[in-house]
Amino acid sequence: MPKNPHQRAALAETPGFRKMRILHVVPTYYPAVRYGGPIRSVHALAKALVALGHDVHVFTSSMDGPTNLDVQEKSPVNLDGVLVHYFRVPFFRRLCWCPSMRSALREEISHFDIVHLHSVFLWPTWAAARAAKSAGVPFIVTPRGMLGRAVIRGKSRFIKSAWISLIERKTLRESAAVHVTSDLEDTEIRSLGLRLPQVRCVPNGVASPTDQVTWENGPFAKLHRPYVLFLSRISWKKGLDRLIKSWKWVPELTLVIAGNDDEGYRTQLMRLAKSEGVLNRIHFIGDVSDEHKWALYENALMLVLPSYSENFGNVVAEAMAVACPVVVTKEVGLASFVLETGSGIVTDGEPALLAHAINELGCDEAKRKQLGAAGQNAVRTHLSWQAVSRRIDELYRSVIASKR
Repeated sequence: MPKNPHQRAALAETPGFRKMRILHVVPTYYPAVRYGGPIRSVHALAKALVALGHDVHVFTSSMDGPTNLDVQEKSPVNLDGVLVHYFRVPFFRRLCWCPSMRSALREEISHFDIVHLHSVFLWPTWAAARAAKSAGVPFIVTPRGMLGRAVIRGKSRFIKSAWISLIERKTLRESAAVHVTSDLEDTEIRSLGLRLPQVRCVPNGVASPTDQVTWENGPFAKLHRPYVLFLSRISWKKGLDRLIKSWKWVPELTLVIAGNDDEGYRTQLMRLAKSEGVLNRIHFIGDVSDEHKWALYENALMLVLPSYSENFGNVVAEAMAVACPVVVTKEVGLASFVLETGSGIVTDGEPALLAHAINELGCDEAKRKQLGAAGQNAVRTHLSWQAVSRRIDELYRSVIASKR
């Protein structure tokens, strides 16, 4: 990826290059990292598109859990060359309702070449889709895993089913393309039986750590090693219940669970760990900042992600990037990539089988090194943001060309 303005300018001046004005619409954004991987992925993509020479804007809310971000809302904020426009959510926070965003969309959306929507089931996606359709601007929808079967059935099933019928069905039908990040997500979306435009699979990328803090200087230096790492949001969909149940068959290892707990799920998990007799070997360490997470990956025996539904699995790719082997369930979007590249173990989520996979890797240092090296090479080859942004660039251009 070009690292300075001169390199970006040179790229923009290459024969055939046409600078695009791109709008991303995402319900929440930096620095509200409590909302997990999509924020990081969208910003990394936007930043990479800026590096290609494009003019990239983001429309988002200033919501950060029960409070609001301390950001300016009357003019855009420049984050790594991306111009981020924040809008207040006065009411209906569960839907991320931003009435001032609607006004801005009506006024400005016609000035963009393409609009990229990064969510479903939330108001900004609906508002931006309607505005883009009205202005004749093509838009792409990236559901970010929210149309997976387990997600729809797992929580607020009837509300989500109704929302799909009344709102998302039309949004998806009128979009120029649906962008998914894995073949698994592609299969799950098609199984809904909706009328869809082209569905294009482009994975998330992984940025190499640049400002990481060493283990010795970080907040987790006193953690007992060796340990197995779970790092993600503390959410029911991440499969922590079956991971904790598996731990009675993993007698020799400590489990470190890292991640923010917006859903208040940790108390229930601790009760489960106590009832299973494994609470003394499980450590909940809370949220982890970007600069500290890399040391956790590097010092773990392995990363485990036992999700019930996961369209991609950013943490899996991050672990692979620093040669940490992975154990994932079949419902994780990156599972096929893990198998194809020999980067870890893909297992069933049934606790005894999950435990078997963890034990198999835990007692074989040579295998861990082999899988870790394979994963690091695979990420460098296939999941750099430079490569991913070029594929998204090609998608945008093909969509724009088809609408002329």
